[in-house]
Amino acid sequence: MPATERPTTVEALLADGTTAAIRRLGPADRDAVFGLYTTHLSADSLRLRFFGASRRAPALAADRLCAPPRPDLIGLGAWVDGELVGEADCELVDPAAGDAELALAVADAWQHRGVATLLIEHLAHAARDRGIAALVADTLAENRAVHQVLTDLGLPVHRRFRQGEVLVRVPLDENDPHYRDAVETRGRAAGIASLAALLRPRAVAVVGASRRPGSVGQAVLRKIRQNGFTGPVWAVNPHAATVAGEPAHASVAALPGVPDLAVLAVPPAAVPGAAEECGLAGVRALVVLTSGLTADQGRRLLHACRRHSMRMVGPNSLGIAHTDPAVRLDAEFGGAHPLPGTAAVAVQSGGVGIALMERLAWLGTGVSAFVSLGDKYDVSGNDLLQWWEADGRTDLVLLHLESFGNPRAFARTARRVTRTIPVLTVDAGRSAAGRRGAASHTAAAATPTVTRQALFRQAGITATRSIAELVDTAALLRAQPLPGARGSVAVVSNAGGIGILAADACTEAGLHVPALPDDLARALREVLPAAAATANPVDTTAAATPAELRACIDLLADHPAVDALLVCLVPTALVDRPDRAPLQALVDGPAHRRVPIAAVLLDQETPVRHLAAHHGLLPSYADPAAAAHALAHAVDRARHLARPDTPVAVPATADTGTARGLVDAFLAERPDGGWLDPARTADLLGCYGLPLTTTLWERDEPGILAAARTLCGTGHDGQVVLKAYWPDQVHKSAAGAVRTGLRTDDDVRDALHDLRGRLGDRMAGAVVQPMAAPGLELLAGVVQDEVFGPLVVLGLGGTATEALDDRCARLAPLTELDHDYLPAELRAAPLLRGAAGDPPVDRGALHQVLAGLSRLALDLPQLAEAELNPLIAGRGGRTAVDARVRLEPRTAFDPHLRQLRRWPGTDAP
Repeated sequence: MPATERPTTVEALLADGTTAAIRRLGPADRDAVFGLYTTHLSADSLRLRFFGASRRAPALAADRLCAPPRPDLIGLGAWVDGELVGEADCELVDPAAGDAELALAVADAWQHRGVATLLIEHLAHAARDRGIAALVADTLAENRAVHQVLTDLGLPVHRRFRQGEVLVRVPLDENDPHYRDAVETRGRAAGIASLAALLRPRAVAVVGASRRPGSVGQAVLRKIRQNGFTGPVWAVNPHAATVAGEPAHASVAALPGVPDLAVLAVPPAAVPGAAEECGLAGVRALVVLTSGLTADQGRRLLHACRRHSMRMVGPNSLGIAHTDPAVRLDAEFGGAHPLPGTAAVAVQSGGVGIALMERLAWLGTGVSAFVSLGDKYDVSGNDLLQWWEADGRTDLVLLHLESFGNPRAFARTARRVTRTIPVLTVDAGRSAAGRRGAASHTAAAATPTVTRQALFRQAGITATRSIAELVDTAALLRAQPLPGARGSVAVVSNAGGIGILAADACTEAGLHVPALPDDLARALREVLPAAAATANPVDTTAAATPAELRACIDLLADHPAVDALLVCLVPTALVDRPDRAPLQALVDGPAHRRVPIAAVLLDQETPVRHLAAHHGLLPSYADPAAAAHALAHAVDRARHLARPDTPVAVPATADTGTARGLVDAFLAERPDGGWLDPARTADLLGCYGLPLTTTLWERDEPGILAAARTLCGTGHDGQVVLKAYWPDQVHKSAAGAVRTGLRTDDDVRDALHDLRGRLGDRMAGAVVQPMAAPGLELLAGVVQDEVFGPLVVLGLGGTATEALDDRCARLAPLTELDHDYLPAELRAAPLLRGAAGDPPVDRGALHQVLAGLSRLALDLPQLAEAELNPLIAGRGGRTAVDARVRLEPRTAFDPHLRQLRRWPGTDAP
């Protein structure tokens, strides 16, 4: 690295929420490192760091760390607001064992704030990339702070005591679950600490509060005051003495105190300067309402936030609200004040936020917090989920996210949060546009929608199709218990037609409407009018009194065959007074029973509302389809919670070292990447036990004929297959490059001449394989998504791949449970279980294929896509008769490494 080149910077949060910049040390940092040792360390800290060595030790250490880069030395520094507050380094001392000696120093004023731990995490990540197996250190026994840091890392620590010193060895295992859990726990605590100023501020300033009525800044200032914010509120406007009756101040520096939170409502060109002014004044959080920032303005805004340890919502935000009685902050410019409650809302689109809050208000559902993320430069849905998980108030989360910064971190957080709190989202942007230009069938299947839905499904997030469906589902989950995981619904109506419509809606939503057991049907006949129908749906007829209807509901709700109850009522002319209306059967009964109850009232004016019943609420819908979809989402959540946590699936074979060597060799030859040839494809798949049939690749006619003779006796019915090959080939069948059923030399020769006549000089030989026995043709593959990571796809293969479009997907790593659910989600699942006399597929063999693909993609970030198609599956196992693998030059991304998002395409300034 040239002496003038600034190393790549990563920013992350310390334990108290302060932002630290972590980067490699270089020659330009020599004075800062020397100053850290000589100015910011006490004599005792120096002694512990250098063991009382000569006075020249700090200078020698600074020279060593800041010399031109060496492959055996890694030195990292941590900067806060431009000041070096700590360094950690390791130097290879035992190449055979892979041991590197660790040393670190943290300024006295910054000790016990997580600096050392964060530095070691990033140092361990860099060391693993260099092939270092363990960090070792000679420490004084009295250096309790260092020993505590190493103990708390989450990695195994081996200690040997020797004459007042402790020899420490810390093996670096990048897949150690205890270490990953410890890193995640530290990151979660730091993230929550960093959001306190944003979501529980003690004082707020509105920068850009205007005298003009109707302006955004003035509207927000008024709403903060009107909602009764519990702390000081200040207006900042250098051109006014007062704003909306409040004293105005010329600048943030001129305020009578330091606000925790500043709301920026200034023109785009003024935003970066206003953010810098806030940072210099000690502000810890920003909400940026301004939209239309240029790329340069956005980069400078984010830099100011990072440099001064400010968390930011926006820009292009509608604002935030927090209804906690201890805060009562409403700093947004929507139409009305949010109702206080326990549902948390986060949206990117301000328009969606306004619509969602209006619908929740109609429903009477209050919120614990509302956050309009806007362009989401900093604070993300993942940050907010962690806050709401710990805030002690939130019991339901509603999200509308258009993008994900680190979806793998989001998935881990959501998977944990959804075990205790329902998380609902709108799955927006469903289209087939993501298929355009895709190469393999696997890549074509990995549309943004498929990838996003895989994330939601694995994380236990309830994904609805619209805002209306989101609110419908929230109304049910807020008021009723979860149904049974079977999804068996009993439909009750006082008019047969609406009951039939409701039953159809339930079936179309994926629920079951089974015939009722004989004992239950008999019991219903005893309490209902003689003309009632007691199958399912149950038609009580319009003659049923509220008491009879309530008895019917009681019987159904208490019977173990029923998982949920849908009650559909229409007004009739038979009611002579209000207390005899069918609705009384619901509102006079208990709101909470063993199973959830949803009502459908065709005459109600709003799409969904809550009915007040004894000790609770009942959701009521104007449309049976809305109620059915809400119940279906509740069943999905019940099924998710019923599934046990299972470990990551491990393939029987995983030769990672050989696989990485093969990839490195290919990319050395082809730096831009490309498709592997048949021989390398077979070698790479073999590293993970992926079952490619015997494949012989030959370039000339004699070699092809010899290969065919070798394999003729091994194929089905003594036949072989000939496939033309050329570089960057994808779909052989579509190109007419496959000939099957060949038995003799003449068959092979004729097929070869035909292929050469059709394909010409682009042929680079041919692949010969034994003819596969008949079986179910599947597709199994994996594709690397730039944002989401590896996506494993399973579906029908062969010629049915595109025609039937029957596929399902999961994000890697796959768990043991994913192996069961992936095949079960296919429409063709009955074929896998064995149908029409065909044998069932060997599930264990299929599981090993999926586990191998998942591990292959996780081990090799350079793997752009891999596909086994068709994968012939049957009772005796599985064999891929065709496979394609494409590599690209990519660096590994560690989703567990703590880091804040960076401005796209740049290093931090």
